[in-house]
Amino acid sequence: MNKTNSLITGAALLAAVCLPAALPACTGISFAAADGTQIQARTIEWGGYDLNSKLVVLPRRMGNVSYTPQGKNGLAWNNKYGAVGASTVMEEFVTEGVNEKGLNAGIFYFPHYGSLAPYNPRKAKKSVSDGELVRWMLTNFATVDEVLNGLKKIEIIPIGEPGPDGISNTGHWRIADASGRSVVLEITNKGERRVYENKVGILTNSPDYPWQETNLNNYVNLHAGAAQTQDVNGVRLFPFGAGSALLGLPGDVTPPSRFVRAFFWLHSAPAAPDAYSGITQAFHILNNFDIPIGSEFAAGEKIPNLPSATQWTSAADLTHPAFYYRTMYNSQIRKVDLTKIDFDTVTYTVRPLDEVTREPMEELTF
Repeated sequence: MNKTNSLITGAALLAAVCLPAALPACTGISFAAADGTQIQARTIEWGGYDLNSKLVVLPRRMGNVSYTPQGKNGLAWNNKYGAVGASTVMEEFVTEGVNEKGLNAGIFYFPHYGSLAPYNPRKAKKSVSDGELVRWMLTNFATVDEVLNGLKKIEIIPIGEPGPDGISNTGHWRIADASGRSVVLEITNKGERRVYENKVGILTNSPDYPWQETNLNNYVNLHAGAAQTQDVNGVRLFPFGAGSALLGLPGDVTPPSRFVRAFFWLHSAPAAPDAYSGITQAFHILNNFDIPIGSEFAAGEKIPNLPSATQWTSAADLTHPAFYYRTMYNSQIRKVDLTKIDFDTVTYTVRPLDEVTREPMEELTF
């Protein structure tokens, strides 16, 4: 299969990151450490097969041309800023990353809601495929405002054929900068764009962001800690253990339930004092969204030979630009410090997230 055919065949995947054929289940959190460090973190889930993700380093002045359904004939640009991120399916499709100015962007699958306008060949030279939009943002802009202004000048297009309903599914995007501003870009109804301020610091998948935020009201009675002991008609009712005030917190892995859980785990966490503590806290919170591979398949279905449906988890420090990640094959957190990269001289680099696809273990002897 040549590169263009691979692109077209995998269009829904690389636009969405998490395919609906199994379980779309990406979860993102955003917060600030006590010292002001801005942190964005997220998971990537897909239980169908290995996403072949790569670590990508993008130098300044590197030339790019976006794909369209006709081939590689879309918008052309040269990188203004250097960036680092992780790709899925193809190296061009950077799914999550951060640039040297502290701009962060990522795409999350948005099934049944995300809907792009059909590709117009007459507008090819101003068209960016949805799978390449994160790369375009990271290499062109320093702030959320700059991204939003830049979006007015381009067409965001699908690559593959639309579904039987005529809709070209896509993702929605989380965009944040070093000031602490974080927004969600959603495209629905064949091209209608909406931007929402991400006030709660959470993003999952469908439904849309306003619905997810409103749905939190269904859990207004929940809070951290323990429920009050009560005496009812001489019967003493008491909590069995810690966390009883969260009884009723949804435990399934649907996007609405993950949104609610992520909200409570994030906003009940103590303030991390600094960047190091914030990054490690982000990974600990996202441990709760590491989905066992078997949960995505019904009885009798073949389960792929993957250790987890959560293929990788990443975090970005926007204040001291750095990209962190760990994978289903290696739980060690790895860091790329963008402040130590000379983006004028570094070469375009693409390499596997894991050199060895086997969890390392240390044996202790006595």
